[in-house]
Amino acid sequence: MGEWSFLSGLFDALQVHSPMLGRFWLLLMLVFRILILGTVAGDLFEDEQGEFACNTLQPGCKQVCYDDAFPISQYRFWVFHIVLISTPSLIFLMYAMHHHNKRTTRLSQPRFSQLSRNAAREERHLRQLYVINVAFRLVTEVGFLVGQWWLYGFRVEAQFPCSRFPCPYTVDCFVSRPMEKTVFLCFYFAVGVVSALSSFVELLYASLKWFRPTREQPEEQVCVCQNLRNLQQEEAE
Repeated sequence: MGEWSFLSGLFDALQVHSPMLGRFWLLLMLVFRILILGTVAGDLFEDEQGEFACNTLQPGCKQVCYDDAFPISQYRFWVFHIVLISTPSLIFLMYAMHHHNKRTTRLSQPRFSQLSRNAAREERHLRQLYVINVAFRLVTEVGFLVGQWWLYGFRVEAQFPCSRFPCPYTVDCFVSRPMEKTVFLCFYFAVGVVSALSSFVELLYASLKWFRPTREQPEEQVCVCQNLRNLQQEEAE
């Protein structure tokens, strides 16, 4: 149960430090990518190389034709995508949890000098890191969408002609369950488009809301300082 409590803490940190669009992206990642990729796609692509058949018995021809048809396995391509796009988010969440624990420890101490200034600086630093994380996520999403389109297109053909060495002539190779793989290919591409749009809107929202100068900031700082002064007076009494 230790792993589940660790993940629960990460998700709590995400809810604190990200807007609603960030939680929507997390839902896309957990349900429509990790869950479906681990259940449906795992069974669909586990026999892709074993069931790839060519109408020749020439040794080595089947292997080179498979490499020509699928330079990178679709399943491994998507797994690498999930790992690459999730790693910065997990690093940010762990850093946010560490920052939150430090701030909680600092608030429990009896002294409040420079508390408001340090808290505002650290909060701004966290927001900057979060915006950088969303920007990296957006670039990665777009890059993998372009890579998927360039490598596989939007259709898995049932028949693949191949004439690479050591094939003695142009042979025909056949892919197992091409229709199911085509549907999953389009589905994963659509999820990637939705995720990229969500990251783009979240980047605009966070940049405009968090870093746009407003006239209310001095009043808020005065209120925070006044509250800290009141706490100090109560402690002295």
